[in-house]
Amino acid sequence: MTDTPEGTLTIQTVPLPADTNGNGDIFGGWVLSQMDIAAGVTAARRARGRTATVAINAMRFHAPVMVGDLFSVYTQILRTGTTSITIHVEAWVQRLATAEHLRVTEADFTFVAIEKSGVKRPVPPE
Repeated sequence: MTDTPEGTLTIQTVPLPADTNGNGDIFGGWVLSQMDIAAGVTAARRARGRTATVAINAMRFHAPVMVGDLFSVYTQILRTGTTSITIHVEAWVQRLATAEHLRVTEADFTFVAIEKSGVKRPVPPE
């Protein structure tokens, strides 16, 4: 693991008490949804249009996210295929009370470019 985020800052937010699980940490599903939103923004920009998530590969949780952390999601395109885009996504937090900055989660998301009807379409050249 590197000590600095890889990719482009795509989303930044602060989780709230309503986002916690039964242990008081931020619910993993909330973390996943933020990562999917960020990856979706990157995929849509690259595809110049609508995309759909088709796979999430090797998601790893390294540390819990706490209420009040500054939660940041970074994205980096790994591969672009004929109709698909694979994006590496890292979630980092800054513990505002201590200024500690650490990677909490990472995964590779695969998206497919689609038409309005939901049919696959080619990803346009850059």
